[in-house]
Amino acid sequence: MAQRSGGGFLDNVKTILYAGLIAIGIRTVAYEPFNIPSGSMIPTLLVGDYLFVAKYSYGYSRYSLPFSPPLFHGRIFGSLPRRGDVVVFKYPPDPSIDYIKRIVGLPGDHIQVTDGQLYINGKELPRVREGDYTVDDDGIHMVLRRYQETMPDGRKHDILKATDQGPMNNTQVYVVPPGHVFAMGDNRDNSADSRFLNGVGYVPLANLVGRAEFIFFSVDARYPLWEFWEWPFEIRWSRLFTVIH
Repeated sequence: MAQRSGGGFLDNVKTILYAGLIAIGIRTVAYEPFNIPSGSMIPTLLVGDYLFVAKYSYGYSRYSLPFSPPLFHGRIFGSLPRRGDVVVFKYPPDPSIDYIKRIVGLPGDHIQVTDGQLYINGKELPRVREGDYTVDDDGIHMVLRRYQETMPDGRKHDILKATDQGPMNNTQVYVVPPGHVFAMGDNRDNSADSRFLNGVGYVPLANLVGRAEFIFFSVDARYPLWEFWEWPFEIRWSRLFTVIH
């Protein structure tokens, strides 16, 4: 006797539904993938890097949920990032846009840039010259200075500098308001960040999506997609599964 196939179909639908719910759950409370579309975080992150962001790092806000529904305000199980963390956050003027920067200032901190040097609470962050770094931005080659910068707690990361002059290299003293953080790009002279108060400005803690953890894929797309024979040469194999500092 032939068996009806309806039960198998319903089982398949249930399996797909459960898998979808699990994926949504993981994306909401654990990890979410992001890709890097701009060069503001060079040399730490390159255009074409794909990374995972830990959603649980600083607790959960409406922006932890798919489509950011306004179900609640503030953060649940919230905690402050550390200075030096690389984070994804929602662009304050337009939360539909994701930004990724390094946190350099916490609530109450005094932040200033003088002659290209970053100061936190009146203390200059040490930086050590590491040589030159060539950036290819839309076909324009620029040779920048590479430095290793040290946070107040001793954490180190690399930054790029084109110049130590100009208004964004000689700023006012920014006093980070309560419930906000101050974010800067590692490519210091090519980054729209918290120094621009009429743009990114101070980032509300509620806008934090999570901490960038590691790169799981990276591609240097110099060739058209249809040139599939170039794909193995476009993958940056050395960057795969590297931890983000």
